[in-house]
Formats: sequence, C-alpha cells, structure tokens
Amino acid sequence: MKTRLTLRIASIVMFLFAAGHSLGGKDSWSPAGETDVLRAMRSVRFDAGGVSRTYMDFYMGFGWTLAVFMLLQAVLLWQIAAIAKRDAPSVRPMIASFFIATVASACVSWILILPIPVIFSALLAACLAFAFFTAGRESAGDS
Repeated sequence: MKTRLTLRIASIVMFLFAAGHSLGGKDSWSPAGETDVLRAMRSVRFDAGGVSRTYMDFYMGFGWTLAVFMLLQAVLLWQIAAIAKRDAPSVRPMIASFFIATVASACVSWILILPIPVIFSALLAACLAFAFFTAGRESAGDS
C-alpha cells in the first residue's frame, strides 16, 4: 500500500473521529445522566475576560474547539497525501508529528476519557506508522 493511500485512509479515520466527537457534543450530556454536577455546571455563572460564562459554556467551548482541530487534522492529512504522491520522503517529519500527537492523545483518552477515542486514536496511529515507513521506502515521484 502506498503512502498516499494510507494517509487518505488516516484522513478519513480522523474525519469520522471528528464527526463522532461533534455529534456526541451537540448536546450537553453525561454517561451518568442528569446529575447535580451537570446542573451546577449549567447554573453557576462567573465573569471571565469581561463576559459572563458558566462552567458548561467552557466545557462545550473546549469540546467544539477540539472538534475544529480534529477536522483540521483530517484536512491536513488529506493534503499531505497529495504531497506524498510527488515526494513521499519529504512528508515523513509531518507524519511523525501527527503520530506523536495521536499517541499522546490516545494516552490521555486511556487515562481520563473513554475507550472509543482510544480505539480511533490507535487506528489512526497505525495508519500513520504505516505511512511513515512506506514513505521511507518510496523515492520522489514513486508514490
């Protein structure tokens, strides 16, 4: 399998990951259902940076910001695949950077979040590792 195809697969995996994250965050929710903590997050307001916000505003805002960057990663992986078609070895540093960030994110998910993000991160990391090694074996214009 060529580097370009592997990166396109990684891009699709990341897009699905971003879509799942976005759909899961469209409403404030909790695996435990409505709790005192969620009610407090919605009701306790405070001033920050000249605006009044709740803890839920921050929670949702950080979640949507993460979704935007996940979508950006999907787009960048697709664009890197186009570069890999012309010169696969030149994209290895970018692939390595995405791989390291993905593994770190998987560790955070394993420790603090849920198994589903770990599964997506592991699949993405496998695609990136494979792309990294295939890019090392391909010469410019060989992908």
